[in-house]
Amino acid sequence: MKILFQHARILTMDDQWTEYTDGWLLTDGKKIAALGQGDVPAVYDEMIDCRGGILIPGLVNTHCHVSMVPFRTMGDDCPDRLRRFLFPLENEAMTPELVYLGALYGMAEMLLSGVTTFVDMYYYEEEVAHACIEMGMRGYLGETVISQKTPDSEQPDGGLAIAETMMKKYSGHDRVRPIIAPHGTTTVSEEALKKSHRIAAAYDTLLTLHVSEMDYEMQYFADQGTTPIQYLDNISLCDRHLLAAHCIHATEADIALLAEKGASVAHCIGSNTKAGKGVAPMRDMARAGISFGFGTDGPSSGNTLSLFDQMRLFAVCQKTAYHDRSLFPAREIVRAATRGGAEALHGMDYGILRPGYKADITLVATDGPAMFPLYNPYSALVYSANASDVSLVMADGDILVRNGQLIRADLSQLRQELYQAMGPFNRAAEKYADMI
Repeated sequence: MKILFQHARILTMDDQWTEYTDGWLLTDGKKIAALGQGDVPAVYDEMIDCRGGILIPGLVNTHCHVSMVPFRTMGDDCPDRLRRFLFPLENEAMTPELVYLGALYGMAEMLLSGVTTFVDMYYYEEEVAHACIEMGMRGYLGETVISQKTPDSEQPDGGLAIAETMMKKYSGHDRVRPIIAPHGTTTVSEEALKKSHRIAAAYDTLLTLHVSEMDYEMQYFADQGTTPIQYLDNISLCDRHLLAAHCIHATEADIALLAEKGASVAHCIGSNTKAGKGVAPMRDMARAGISFGFGTDGPSSGNTLSLFDQMRLFAVCQKTAYHDRSLFPAREIVRAATRGGAEALHGMDYGILRPGYKADITLVATDGPAMFPLYNPYSALVYSANASDVSLVMADGDILVRNGQLIRADLSQLRQELYQAMGPFNRAAEKYADMI
C-alpha cells in the first residue's frame, strides 16, 4: 500500500539537514519510497494532509523498563528506593500478567508521544515481546540478568538462559530484537557479565546495563582504584555491543575509552535529575564522537515515557551545567531523539527520512497554542511541543496512531485491564506505605 503524506514541514535528519517547508513523502509498504517538494506523485492509495505539521523520523527511546507502570508515583522522594522497596516488591508481586498489561499500557503511552522504537530491560521479557507484536512497535528486549532471585527465576543470573532462549526464538523478527541486559556493574557477578558478553557477541546484538549511575557504585570501584567503565573494559565488555545506560559520573578517561571502543550511551536526563544523581557530561561525549540517544528510564524512575520531556530537560540541564546557552542547538537535540538513538542501537535502516529506509514516521501538529509562531521547527519540537501534539505515528509502514488516537488499542480499556490486575500488587505494596 502506498501512502502519501502531503503539506508537511519535513525534517529528514540526513547528513545535509535537508528540510522541505511544504513537502510530501510517499511510503510503499514498510519503506519510504520518495520524498520532496513540488511535483507530487500521482499514484498512491491514500493521501494524508499534514496541514503544515512537522514530519520527523520516529522517536527512539534507548532505555526503558516499560512494564513498571504499576510503580509510577510510588516513593518518588524516597532515598535508595531500589533496594528498600522496588526489588522486594517486584519479587513479591510482579507477575507475567502484570508485565504484559504494563507493557501494553506503556507502549500505548510511547506511541501517543511519537516513539516507534524502544530498548527494554525487565523480567518476563517474552510477555513484553508479545505486547510489542500486538502494538506494532520495534522493541530491543532484554531479560534482566541479575545475581539475585528475581520474579521469574529462583536462581541468581537466571536471566541468562531466558535471554538466550529469546535470541533463538526471535532471530530475524521484524519487531522484536532480543538483546542481553545485565542489570548493573555492582548487581551482576563478573562471571555473569562475561557470559552476557559472550551471548551478545555470539548473536551480534546489544548488551545494555546501568553504569556509572549510583554514588555507592562509584565509591565501590574507587576503593579498587578504578571506575565502573574501566572495570567493564578490564573484563572485555567495553566494545561496540555495549549500550551503557546513564554514565552520569563518566570521567574524561571513561569517555575516551567509550569512544575508542565504539560503545554507545543511553542518556536518561529525566530520571537522573529527578533522583538528584547529577547531569552526565554529554558535551564531552558528543565531542568525543560517542553515539547517544535519549532514554526515559522506566515509568517509576522518570514517570513519563515521553521523549519530548527528555529533549527539553536535556537542553536546559546541559546548558546550565556548562553555563553555555549555545550548547546543543535544537536541531542536534532532535537528531539525538531520532537518528542518534537509531545509531546508538546500530539501527542503520531507520532514524532518517530517506528512500529505502523504514517507514518510521512521527507527525507533530502545529495548531496547538504553544506551536505558534513557527520560525524554527527544531526549536518548536524541543522547547514548545508536548506529547499531546503528536498527531500521527507510523512504524514499519503501519499507522499506529491517527488523529492523536491509538489504532490497535483503546487506552481507557488498557488502563482498566491493568488497574484490575493490580489488586494483589497494591495489597503487597501496603507494607511499604511509610515509603511510598
